[in-house]
Parts: sequence; C-alpha cells; structure tokens
Amino acid sequence: MRKMIISCVAILLLYGLLSNMTASAKMIPDEAIRLRVIPNSNSEYDQAIKGKVKDSLQGSMYELLKDTKGVEDARSVIISHLPLIDERIENVLKEEGYTAGYTLDYGYHYFPEKQFEGISYEEGEYESLLVTLGEGKGDNWWCVLFPPLCLIEAEESDTVEYKFFLQELMEKYL
Repeated sequence: MRKMIISCVAILLLYGLLSNMTASAKMIPDEAIRLRVIPNSNSEYDQAIKGKVKDSLQGSMYELLKDTKGVEDARSVIISHLPLIDERIENVLKEEGYTAGYTLDYGYHYFPEKQFEGISYEEGEYESLLVTLGEGKGDNWWCVLFPPLCLIEAEESDTVEYKFFLQELMEKYL
C-alpha cells in the first residue's frame, strides 16, 4: 500500500511539473519577432513554393540574426536587411518560374491560433516579417525568428524535450 501511495504521489508531481512547463511555454513573449509565409493557395504547387521560400528565408535569417543580443538588435538587423531579404525571395521565385507575385512586409500582422507539440499559441497581432505569395489564400507557415525558435527541429523531438528547449530559449534571450 505504501508503494502505491508513493507511486501515485510521484505521478502527480510529474504531472504537475509538466503542466507548469506547458503553462509557462504557451505564450510567445511580447518581444518576439515572427516569420510568416502565406502561399497563393493550397495546391501542391503553391505549397511547394511556400516551402522553398520558407527554407531559403530560414537559412538566411539565421545567418543574419545568429549574433543578435536582444529584440532591438534583431529588429534593426531585419529592417536594415529588407532589400536583401526581398532579393532572396525574388531569386527563389525566379528559379522556380513562379509568376503570381508576392509582397514582403515588416510590421504587425494578424496570426491565427496555432496548436503545436501540445502548446497553444494565441491568435493576435504580432510583430513579424510577412511574405504573401500571390493571393495569399493558402495554409500558412510561421515560426519565431527572435528568440530563434525557427531553428528547433521539433518534429524530431518529443514533447517534453521540446518544452524544455522552449523554456531554455526564453530564459536565454528574454
């Protein structure tokens, strides 16, 4: 009986710890800067183009932001490199023969609610770098540029490991 009580208490403590981690990691800090790519449509082609733009931007944004020390520094780097970012997108689309056009905008934009790895990200207006391809009517992709959460390979890690990593990044950058 004593072992059963100890086991139940241990399980409850573990559950409480995981619940607290989830609650603390649910919100992306106000100081975050997001990256969002919205494709023309949900066609296989348009989603593939979105993926190519996303991949290109993730790599180049990592290089631009890897040494930033805070949100002001990250914001300054992004704004000063908008022509370079625009050129990168244009080159990817040109290579793919994409002719539907695009827009690039840095500012505050609406984001729908998102569920990922057991974490709920609230809808709202967030500071972001927004790329809209064509009519922008397809399912979007987004991540957090600063702190650098775009770099997480979350699909390959389990939920607990992902939550610990999120918490560490928040503490490091904010």
